[in-house]
Amino acid sequence: MKKPLKSTQVIEPKARAIIFGHGRGWVFTPRDLTQLGDPRSVGMALTRLSRKGVIRQLARGLYDYPIDHPTLGRVAASADAVAKALVSRDSVRLQPAGAYAANVLGLSDQVPMKIVFLTDGTSRRVKLGQREIILKHTTPRNVATAGRKSGTVIQALRHLGQRHVDDKVRAILRRQLNAADKSQLLKDCKYAPAWVANTLRQLSETP
Repeated sequence: MKKPLKSTQVIEPKARAIIFGHGRGWVFTPRDLTQLGDPRSVGMALTRLSRKGVIRQLARGLYDYPIDHPTLGRVAASADAVAKALVSRDSVRLQPAGAYAANVLGLSDQVPMKIVFLTDGTSRRVKLGQREIILKHTTPRNVATAGRKSGTVIQALRHLGQRHVDDKVRAILRRQLNAADKSQLLKDCKYAPAWVANTLRQLSETP
């Protein structure tokens, strides 16, 4: 005999308490609330909270506790927070790439409308207001440095192109690198194209 599903009315206030505890801006999936009951009941509770406007559904199985700005209104979810939630749920690796990698490192002031992450998981797209997160399936080599600053540096340099990597770019990057980062750059040269690897070696040198 099947056990009865735990009442949605029981789960909902508990889910609300956990969500409020994490604070506004938290991006999560039903898996983050599995301790409250079976997946179906948790999903129903989140649907109710979404309909009430307490949380926002970003995509199937992906929610956030949105930030409400007094002037701007409801703010789009953070790309990094979305990435963190997906990594936790899907056990995949995500690596910022393209213009977004350059923005993260301060090499560009513009936040791109299309934010690209390389992944060893399935390709997919997630809309964040006017912006879009694109998860692009790639080779294991391209995500071998995921989660490390060296990986973001490699992808940012690839985006800029060799002709545009000058002393100004190198100075901006050096300011963000501590001794451990520089040591890691040398270890991760093997994952970068030849010219990028050469730049990594230059960045790892003490100025």
